[in-house]
Amino acid sequence: MSAATGHGQDKAVLFECGGESLVGVISVPEVPAETGVLVIVGGPQYRAGSHRQFVLLARHLAAQGVPCMRFDYRGMGDATGAARSFESVSEDVEAAIGAFMEACPGLHRVVLWGLCDGASAACLYPAQKDPRVAAAVLLNPWVHTQAGEAKVFLKHYYLQRITDPSFWRKLGSGQVSFLKSFGSLFSFVRAAGRKASAEAAADVGDGGGPFPERMARGLAGRQGPLAIFLSGRDYVAREFDDACKASAEWRKALDRADLDITRFADADHTFSGPGEAQAVAEATHAWLQARGLAR
Repeated sequence: MSAATGHGQDKAVLFECGGESLVGVISVPEVPAETGVLVIVGGPQYRAGSHRQFVLLARHLAAQGVPCMRFDYRGMGDATGAARSFESVSEDVEAAIGAFMEACPGLHRVVLWGLCDGASAACLYPAQKDPRVAAAVLLNPWVHTQAGEAKVFLKHYYLQRITDPSFWRKLGSGQVSFLKSFGSLFSFVRAAGRKASAEAAADVGDGGGPFPERMARGLAGRQGPLAIFLSGRDYVAREFDDACKASAEWRKALDRADLDITRFADADHTFSGPGEAQAVAEATHAWLQARGLAR
């Protein structure tokens, strides 16, 4: 099934993964292209994205001559099967790449594009073993640990709050609860003091180490250009920044000549403000052009 949209066509595809039925939608340009963009959805989410961001992205790229596919993992949206986390979708991504190429004759390679834990899934996908993957675009990658989150809040929220004179005026007048405010502060101090690696290993692990470390190793071991888009008003992006500064593995992964980092100073986590999703779509296409992946 396909429908005209003014940029070409939106074409629905059904494909299998692990005995389950998955659903994708490909925005197809009028002229076939050799490189397409595969949107890896952050969860729990389905293929349209928050405020239909992925629809806007796909149709914008197709209007510029770049095919773009968005799809539902097993257990999400219109796909069958049990729901799974971003750490367990590599088979889904592999199947989606195959369906994308089969539906678009002439397509030879794909760029993985993901937001939040969709970006994490893109890092965890073994692209070094899949020559079809040419590059990746990561938006506000999820590298969460309780210790990392606590440090971000202490640095970017509590430090600003306790240096704000209005906070102390409210505290003195009884408008702010002393016990509640400082109890919350001290809980973040305790969390920030935890060993992040031990915490992450306890929370998430598959024998290969904490997932943020596996993400870094996944990027370090693959070829091809890499773009990272970071929001200025997002604690997830700030935690990613802090993790990259603190981690030798992340510094190694990002020590590459083909890395481009773009910051959207006023954007929130999902780029929900007026014109922000469009700005991301335009920045994605501009980067593809700059790296020779689009006309």
